[in-house]
Amino acid sequence: MTGGHEPLGLTLVSAFIALTLAITLWAGRRRRGSAEEFYAGGRLFSPMENGFAIAGDYMSAASFLGITGLIALFGYDGLLYSVGFLVAWLLVLFLVAELVRNCGRFTLADVVAARMRERPVRIAVGAASVTVSVLYLVAQMVGAGSLVALLLGGAGPQARTWMVIGVGALMVVYVAFGGMRATTWIQVVKAVLLLGGAVALTVLVVIRFHGDLGALLNTAAERSGHGRAFLAPGLKYGGGWTARLDFLSLGLALVLGTAGLPHILSRFYTVPTARAARRSVGWAIGLIGGFYLMTVVLGFGAAAVVGSDAVRASNSAGNTAVPLLAVELGGGAGSTGGTVLFAVVAAVAFATILAVVAGITLASSASVAHDLYASLRRPRGTVRDAQRREVAVARLAAVAVGAVAISLALLAQDLNIAFLVGLAFAVAASANVPALLYALFWRRFTTRGAVWSVYGGLVPALTLVVLSPVVSGGPESLFPHLDFAVFPLSNPGAVSIPLGFLMGWLGTLLSPEAADPARHAEAEVRALTGAGAV
Repeated sequence: MTGGHEPLGLTLVSAFIALTLAITLWAGRRRRGSAEEFYAGGRLFSPMENGFAIAGDYMSAASFLGITGLIALFGYDGLLYSVGFLVAWLLVLFLVAELVRNCGRFTLADVVAARMRERPVRIAVGAASVTVSVLYLVAQMVGAGSLVALLLGGAGPQARTWMVIGVGALMVVYVAFGGMRATTWIQVVKAVLLLGGAVALTVLVVIRFHGDLGALLNTAAERSGHGRAFLAPGLKYGGGWTARLDFLSLGLALVLGTAGLPHILSRFYTVPTARAARRSVGWAIGLIGGFYLMTVVLGFGAAAVVGSDAVRASNSAGNTAVPLLAVELGGGAGSTGGTVLFAVVAAVAFATILAVVAGITLASSASVAHDLYASLRRPRGTVRDAQRREVAVARLAAVAVGAVAISLALLAQDLNIAFLVGLAFAVAASANVPALLYALFWRRFTTRGAVWSVYGGLVPALTLVVLSPVVSGGPESLFPHLDFAVFPLSNPGAVSIPLGFLMGWLGTLLSPEAADPARHAEAEVRALTGAGAV
């Protein structure tokens, strides 16, 4: 990658940063300092605006860079991510969106603790939410590092490190000064840019092959180095029982994990009613569905136009497949068209990263302040004073979460970002989803069941990741020179998700206290009708 694309790319990236900082400044001037304004943007967004923001939150760097890279490297098996990410929204639409909006105020813990003893439940769910958010942040920052390596013409590890730090600093600014209002509008702008960029590249790929998708697939197979096997299952998740079980584990995590992502669930509180929340999800499904269909074309397009070997040579995890495809579609390295198209795609990808990390950081800081801090502090002063202290803690938490995510991202820069997001989904599906579904639909569910469900999924998921090939035992591990990988699967979902449900059931059966029928009835009426919802 040479040819003078760096100045144009940096100019476009700088323009987007300037725009988002202007949005943050505007939102900061409009804020009233209340918790509702900081966490939920005053609940003033329309379903269409919130639908675009949800899509902006969900269509992350893992989607734009990671999934296309996996398809470019592994063909059919890479499709699992596109399908899993999209199918997950059916669960959110039919089971979660309205009920969460009616039952909660700002966070997932509001829903789970609605009919239980709040303190232990909030601490457990808050800790799990922060863990999921940090894992998701790591994936986005790894994407930022991969992007700058191309944007700056093959920059070395030091430049990638500074890019990760810079993204972390920007996300703290967005959250601390702009809150949910700024974060939402940044996500809306990003969704429009990302969809526009994806449409443009998809059209160019289709034109390149004269509208013949069969020719596209055949060329991709030829240039992949795997022949027809590239278009058949098993290239990445085939072979022995371990790979097949890993495939099942990843599928479970992707389909169930969306319903437990804190930054997605928090978006349902930014609209005034449950009906608006459901309509938001409808908008989001349309936008996200179209986008993931385009990632399939872009992934096979990268394999056909660039070649799998060239993609792997640029980045072993495939994270740079889309920028390389943009260069070739524009006329090749050194051409004016290639330079312009690469710069535009790089700027869009950078916008994607900034918007998503802002949303995740806001959700994690809300969990720290609204769940952990509010549960542990002693009440004093007026409600307004308590809210101001809580918002101040949330802003400080954004700094702490950013620092932790930066540190972990610097260790994981050689892993595929879609794969890293798969781990975040596995933890969310193991710890958050069982507690959420039990709380919404099981009348007998108790406080002990909720706490056991969260920790019973969270601890095994994290433990199995540490003991898996992701961390040690292989050339692509975080610590390739160490080997303590006693768990054979790369994704823990097949084990940790059932454990989360099992521990919730077992904790409820062994609970010394019975569920309060009156509180359950109140929560059920509120969830189904919206009566008493904030």
